[in-house]
Amino acid sequence: MKTAQKLSSLSSKMDNNEISILKRALVREKKARKTAENLLENKAKDLYDASLHLKEANGRLETMLNNKGTRIDSAFVNIIDPYVVMDMMTNVLNMNSSAKEFLGYDHTKEDVCLSDIVHPDYVEYTAESFQTLLKVGMLKNYSAKIITKNDEEKYVNINASLIYNESGNPIAAQGVIRDITQEVEIRKLLESQKKQQDIIVENSSLGILLIVKDKIVKANKSFIDLLGYSEVELKKVSINDISSLEDSTLYDDLLQKSLENDTKKFSIVRKFHKKNGDTLYGKTSMSSVLDSKGEIEYSVAMIEDITHEKISEEKLKASEERLAKLIKNLQTGILLEDPNRKIVLANKKFCDLFGISVSPDSLKGINSEQSTHKYKRMFLEPEMALNRISDVIEKKEVVTADEMELLDGRTFERDYIPLFNGSEYQGHLWSYSDVTLRKNYRKNLEIQKEKYGSIIANMNLGLVEVDGDGNILMVNQSFSDMIGYTSDELIGKNVYETMPIISEGEDELKQQNKKREEGISDSYEVAVKIANGEKRFWLVSGAPRFDDAGNVVGSIGIHLDITAQKHLELQKETLLKELESSNKGLQEYAHIVSHDLKSPLRSVSALATWLYDDYKDTLDETGLYNLKMMQEKIEGMDKLITGILKYSTVNSDVFDHTEVDVNEVIQEIKEIIYIPEHVSIKTKKKLPLIKADKTKIHQLFQNFLSNAVVNIDKKEGLVEIDYKEDETHWEFSIKDNGVGIPKEYHEKIFQIFQSIGNKERSTGIGLSIVKRIIDRYHGKVWLQSAIGEGTTFYFTLQKEQKNKKG
Repeated sequence: MKTAQKLSSLSSKMDNNEISILKRALVREKKARKTAENLLENKAKDLYDASLHLKEANGRLETMLNNKGTRIDSAFVNIIDPYVVMDMMTNVLNMNSSAKEFLGYDHTKEDVCLSDIVHPDYVEYTAESFQTLLKVGMLKNYSAKIITKNDEEKYVNINASLIYNESGNPIAAQGVIRDITQEVEIRKLLESQKKQQDIIVENSSLGILLIVKDKIVKANKSFIDLLGYSEVELKKVSINDISSLEDSTLYDDLLQKSLENDTKKFSIVRKFHKKNGDTLYGKTSMSSVLDSKGEIEYSVAMIEDITHEKISEEKLKASEERLAKLIKNLQTGILLEDPNRKIVLANKKFCDLFGISVSPDSLKGINSEQSTHKYKRMFLEPEMALNRISDVIEKKEVVTADEMELLDGRTFERDYIPLFNGSEYQGHLWSYSDVTLRKNYRKNLEIQKEKYGSIIANMNLGLVEVDGDGNILMVNQSFSDMIGYTSDELIGKNVYETMPIISEGEDELKQQNKKREEGISDSYEVAVKIANGEKRFWLVSGAPRFDDAGNVVGSIGIHLDITAQKHLELQKETLLKELESSNKGLQEYAHIVSHDLKSPLRSVSALATWLYDDYKDTLDETGLYNLKMMQEKIEGMDKLITGILKYSTVNSDVFDHTEVDVNEVIQEIKEIIYIPEHVSIKTKKKLPLIKADKTKIHQLFQNFLSNAVVNIDKKEGLVEIDYKEDETHWEFSIKDNGVGIPKEYHEKIFQIFQSIGNKERSTGIGLSIVKRIIDRYHGKVWLQSAIGEGTTFYFTLQKEQKNKKG
């Protein structure tokens, strides 16, 4: 009911809106109609007046034509421009004196046909224009070239109209001739000049723009090529849309100044934005033309691409700024002097080193020699320091790492670089560094070297240093003890001759030597024969040794005797082989035992079946029950033996590695396992294709599904299979709405011979087999369960498992 009311209300609103719209449209239509009626009324009046005027004029002309030979009406005699009346064959009927003088013909003395004096180039155009005159009754701005009686070529412009008789038929035409020869010649001259200008503009290497009211109206090819825009695109924008100024105030000032002087020109650099997103710098020369009011009528812009110059200028400027900033912020004191030893440049570090309190800029122009005498008290030996400075400057040769000691305990290191322009001496550069810490560090390093030299000599690791040819430069005592030679016997000898490598280690040693040459550190094992001929195993950590230039000049090796550990490894390998052999025997034994156990079981089963068949009519219920129980126990024992065999072979089987469609596996399982009528198995979505052993995946899902379908007590049983994946694993889930599993069994059920309750049908092996298969695929298995609600088993399988045994 409410919906109907809402629809009714909505319909009512829509009707009201439509009525309102229609009313407004009707009002507009009435106004438009009234305006049109007024317009038509005015036009009708104008046409009526024009028809009266034409009727009167035609009457006069018709009278004149009917009285041939009479003089031209006085109204036409006074027309200044040449005036001609012709019949429908273009023969002149009458003309005024201006026409006679202009054409050179006199119609009273000779027959004159106007079509005969039309220039051959304009005959076709004249014929078309005459047809227009006949059709329309009027001809406006007919322009053509004619030949006068004295053979002069003239350009004329004619406006003509037809003359009608009382019946409304055209009987003649009248027209006024205007001489436009001079105008045409001027126009041709202008067009020629324009073409020349266009050629110059289009072939100019500079980009040229014509700008009217800030809009681009013309652009030459060079400018189009510069920016990549078409001329049509440029006509839609202003110069400010495609370029920008670094300083708009400067532009305004230059423009104002140019308008005040006679040239009306100025130049400025603009940054232009190309169509492809790139930019270019253009030196833009602007020329303006003013109108009568003193305002800019149009401007011409000439653009020269100076991008490379601008970039080079900016790079140079940036380089100078970086250099100046670098010098100012160097942690080395810089002092630049001219040939007369006047300071040209000094940085803050220089002032800090010598305790100069003024700014570096204030030192410019000061005589450095006089300043040095002022600060000589800072040096440990002042006179020697001053003499050293004089000697260096006098020789004008490069000096590096020249040390000078100060009274306060500091040590400075200075470099002297003479500056020449060609052979002309320009001055010199001093650079000062405080090396006090470095000098002290060097002293401490010598102390540390002696300290750690003692440690190296007595550590349990053998240390050997060799050159690029393998000659021993240094060994410690531990290495001497390891190899059985004294250091005197080793140093200077070739390490490969002194330390014979067992044959199986030669290739490894060659590869390691190549790595050292390439600057690579590594560790490796090697078997050697020591001085007494005994075979020993060493773990060697080798590293390249570099000189100051970073070149490999040898190597350093640290040696650890791992003979005892190696023997343990060999024993371990032997034990593993023995264990593998034992496992193989146990597996064979399990198969034999399984066969031997199943053989009597099958016999007992057959006997029980025969007893049942022979005596089922004789035995009472107790006897029949006992025979049935015997069969069930035999069946349970058979399952137990089969389960034990499967459990024992899971880790020994070689897994296949093929593409398995899990959907097909589930379908196959549904066809072979027992599924109660009230239970259904469904997948929540299509299951994936995985790389695995199909038999094991079948065994995995069959165990889960077989357990699930027989433990559902609900009226409608449901088992749902789902999955998700990540980068490394598949995760599957099997959910049922069965009886649930108590929490204390959540871990136990995956152990062999463990089952829930006292169900005779369960061997307690199925889920333990599942656990071992999942372990083989580096996965996990777990469950979530609630009593009376159901159980969800989860398990993961690693993707892309490689074939491997055990």
